[in-house]
Amino acid sequence: MPLDRSAGLIDTARALAAGEVTSRALVEQALARIEATQSTLNAFRIVRTEAALAEADAADRELAAGVRKPLLGVPVAVKDDMDVAGEPTAFGCAGTHPAVTEDGEAVRRLRAAGAVIVGKTNTCEFGQWPFTEGPAFGATRNPWHTEHTPGGSSGGSAAAVAAGLVPAALGSDGAGSVRIPASWTHLVGVKPQRGRVSTWPRGESFQGITVNGTLARTVADAALLLDATSGNHPHDPHCPPAVDALAAVGRDPGRLRIALALKPPFTAVPARLLPEVRDRVVGLAGTLAGLGHTVEEADPPYGQIGLTFVPRATAGIAERVAEAPFPALLDRRTRGTARLGRLLGGAPLRAARRAETVLHRRIGRFFETYDVVLAPTTAAPPPRVGALLELSGFATDRAIIAACPYAWPWNVLGWPGVNVPAGFTPGGLPVGAQLLGPANSEPLLLSLAAQLEAELRWHERWPEPFVTDSPAV
Repeated sequence: MPLDRSAGLIDTARALAAGEVTSRALVEQALARIEATQSTLNAFRIVRTEAALAEADAADRELAAGVRKPLLGVPVAVKDDMDVAGEPTAFGCAGTHPAVTEDGEAVRRLRAAGAVIVGKTNTCEFGQWPFTEGPAFGATRNPWHTEHTPGGSSGGSAAAVAAGLVPAALGSDGAGSVRIPASWTHLVGVKPQRGRVSTWPRGESFQGITVNGTLARTVADAALLLDATSGNHPHDPHCPPAVDALAAVGRDPGRLRIALALKPPFTAVPARLLPEVRDRVVGLAGTLAGLGHTVEEADPPYGQIGLTFVPRATAGIAERVAEAPFPALLDRRTRGTARLGRLLGGAPLRAARRAETVLHRRIGRFFETYDVVLAPTTAAPPPRVGALLELSGFATDRAIIAACPYAWPWNVLGWPGVNVPAGFTPGGLPVGAQLLGPANSEPLLLSLAAQLEAELRWHERWPEPFVTDSPAV
């Protein structure tokens, strides 16, 4: 018998292992939900109907034979910047792309854990923007209010999980691209330590600022998916020490010193935290204080960290554009960013990479006083679909910085961050907050997130399928 959409990753894996349901039934159910919502949510670029059903049948044979793996037979989705053997990796770009021949390392590990990959989710072109729209696939929409974006660039994965199409999904985060859509769709989103989940066949994605991460409704589900996909290819340049993420979820975090960081890091254009978001993040700080933690306002010494982000991000785009099979079909903003990346790809890029060590020392000293930073994930609720699509490159950058100035510094640092749901605006749009820590602090962040989840029970609230009359925000 198929499971209710509220069944998460852990519950689904347990039901499969107990013989209460078959993988075939669950995958058929997931495929039916995807088909039923594709015209409204448009979460998927590729649906692997035949391949997924064959993989489900193989999983059922293993289950019947007594084989046990962490995710054996569980349907999941991955973002369309990850290589899945036999499928194209378009990464949001237009054109007919060739199928790849090998799984990326994260996907290989996902399969080794027994998961069935039902499809590849939509993402904007090369993952550049906090909205998931483009001429290659249309607009992906937010299950909470379909006039609004689910965010980006892992917006397809977030929409799929938030709507209950799959219990969890992989995304990637280069400037908040897991945490931002998690914030805007009421999910837990984990950006792990650089190297925790391999980005191979690229040892470093976008000059090291992009990592693969997890999206789920609960902290435990996000942690299980993180454990299942963690690990490295032999040629990965970053191999952090192993952590047991799921074990941390059941651990008391102790009494922590938490810095409430409300001031946006330095940006070249104005960014202002909107009151409806600020109120929810401050409310979350009050919940943490009520749980016994010491919370006080303090901002990490970011300095002009943005000067180190821009060369790495734009050089990464330039690398992707140089490899693109259909460059003439790329967004004009992508081509403009690539031109800038080529200009910054020499001495400025080398200086930006060297600056990371200095930033580690300076911001690392902040963690001698505080254990965790609590910050808004975004400065604003999710914008409407189409609001940013036709803007010029400069106007797009201004709009992105205004809405999302908080997430990207942790990509420069390469350190972990976890988005947790912080509530809803008066108009019913989700907003989130991020728990940020120093190197390899995923266990502490997940433990604290789980403590919040036990108090707030955010996973019990679901979008009504699917609201279409949201007010202007």
